[in-house]
Amino acid sequence: MFYIYFPFIFILSGLMFFECKRRSLPKWWAAVVFAAPVTTPYFIFKSRKDHSLILLMIFLVCFFLVTAGEIFIHSKMKAKYKYANLPPVTRQLIRYSEILKQTTQSLDNGLVKLEQQSKVHSKSYKLEQNIVFINKIRQIMYDNQAAIKQIIEFVENHSDFFTQKDLQWVYEIKQFYSNRIVIAHFKSLENYLDTFETLLRFCLQNLDAIINAESTVHLKNYDEYYLRYRRAVDSHNWSNVKRIQFQNDFTKRYPEIKEYLPAKRQTEALRLWE
Repeated sequence: MFYIYFPFIFILSGLMFFECKRRSLPKWWAAVVFAAPVTTPYFIFKSRKDHSLILLMIFLVCFFLVTAGEIFIHSKMKAKYKYANLPPVTRQLIRYSEILKQTTQSLDNGLVKLEQQSKVHSKSYKLEQNIVFINKIRQIMYDNQAAIKQIIEFVENHSDFFTQKDLQWVYEIKQFYSNRIVIAHFKSLENYLDTFETLLRFCLQNLDAIINAESTVHLKNYDEYYLRYRRAVDSHNWSNVKRIQFQNDFTKRYPEIKEYLPAKRQTEALRLWE
């Protein structure tokens, strides 16, 4: 606290001291201003009959900026060191849980956008954009899985500490993401992304032949890729329904970990790309 307050009052009282010395006024005014800067307007009006309003406005603006700056800096420092008094294991757990929440939110937002994009009839100029977007979703999913693995391994390595501190919610996170339904959901999502990207890449490389039906081989291969993709969509939608049912039941039992789980808007079935 008082990161810029003291420099401000030093300068303010110094200016008052030189003003008193120049105008042969009592120098103890500077000491009063140093001890109580709010008295400055009184001395401004007493020493300066002319331009007093201008000086007062300058003082008020500076005082407001200093106060706002102190509040801003203090809030930043408070946020930075709010966990300083906690044990190192607890601080590390908080960092891991924040990473898990962030990556879960990013994956949630990405899947919502992917669901919306799957409704669009993609044209040729969209194929490359869709491929890039799928790779982005895949990387977000890997980051989320890495965050899950990180917090699960951390809990396992410090199980004695968490048991002693009665941090049951940590084990509930581990229990959710270790469940076979959730693991199957991630695998089905990965398979969906792979088959979708394969289909789009085949279309991008053979677009003219497919559109103009120039080759029965290309059309047969397209049908095969599309069939794999469609199966992956159906499989993932079924897996997602199972995941939603399990998650709803789980959060009823353990509502305190709701923020670490996929958001409820990840509920719509993926549409088939055409």
